[in-house]
Amino acid sequence: MQLLQATRDAVLKPLSTVAGIVERRHTMPILANILLRKEGNRVAFIATDLEVQITTHADFGVGDDVESTTVAARKLLDILRALPNTGEVKLGLNDGKMSINAGKSRFALQTLDGAEYPTVAQPESWNLSLSMPQKTLRKLFNMVHFAMAQQDIRYYLNGMLMVFEEGMVRTVATDGHRLAHAAEMVESIDGRHEVIVPRKTVLEMQRLLDESDEPVTIDLAAGQIRFTFGDVELISKLVEGKFPDFKRVIPTDYTRSFNINREALQSSLQRAAILTTDKLKGVKLHLENNLLQISSSNAEQEEAREEIEVNYEFEPIDVGFNVSYLLDVLAMAKTEEITWSVKPDVNASALISLPEETEFKYVVMPMRI
Repeated sequence: MQLLQATRDAVLKPLSTVAGIVERRHTMPILANILLRKEGNRVAFIATDLEVQITTHADFGVGDDVESTTVAARKLLDILRALPNTGEVKLGLNDGKMSINAGKSRFALQTLDGAEYPTVAQPESWNLSLSMPQKTLRKLFNMVHFAMAQQDIRYYLNGMLMVFEEGMVRTVATDGHRLAHAAEMVESIDGRHEVIVPRKTVLEMQRLLDESDEPVTIDLAAGQIRFTFGDVELISKLVEGKFPDFKRVIPTDYTRSFNINREALQSSLQRAAILTTDKLKGVKLHLENNLLQISSSNAEQEEAREEIEVNYEFEPIDVGFNVSYLLDVLAMAKTEEITWSVKPDVNASALISLPEETEFKYVVMPMRI
């Protein structure tokens, strides 16, 4: 029985959209599969890891019948990518196997019953619903995602805080050593809602969103968030826990600020980072007489020293930082200049902000070198 027929790229598009969340190793074999659900010419592609679920649709089903099956996501994706981009690809279902026919190529893959696929249950109603341009939400994610923790035992740090309040959406991420905050104006938000979106969901949304004005709808319910845009629906469980009070972390009493060329600083830090060790990615910064000196050294007694002219006429300051934390924000910024704010205290954090983005704030703690 034939399921669908289309060009290779037409099939690859929805498959690539959902396959990103499929785990290579899982205790449930069926979770290595994607669910194909055909209703007439409408075909749904669904993937889940029980925490996140992505659904998208395409109109290339064959026949009027209703059918569903699951097949190994990675194998199907690899086969389609390897096929030449000529002619039609036909997917069928015969004796419990999926057939893939294209030109003179033939494949047969094992399937598992679509009725056994564990889709994520959705709430009957959503507490909050709002819409914004895709590029706005993508920007909010891009500006803070690098500060998320990766495998912290404080599980609530392995994600991104989203704050929905009247006229504003904020995103905040921290790993305990640095914190990034961004915000954008958004209409039609009632009340205040705070949720922690898992790291995997944030990274998938960055992959799926584009730089368009097309809307993305965000729906919130107890323990769940849903993003709907184009022909894609992503549902994710939320991280439980209390996120740190970001307003207390972002100091407002910095007394020393200066602007610095972003590319010049980025290049100097990249060169200084070459002589740091993998375990200790520390660089020293010395500020004095309109000059920023950057230095690094390692156990082999090798040294690097860089100098950049800046408009700094305050008392001398010596402070150390993890160079990776500084390079992360400079790679994201894409602006000509950044604003660096400090206190005359070797133990005080530094604040990096962007002249063009008044709501962006990046706080990074110093390290002893």
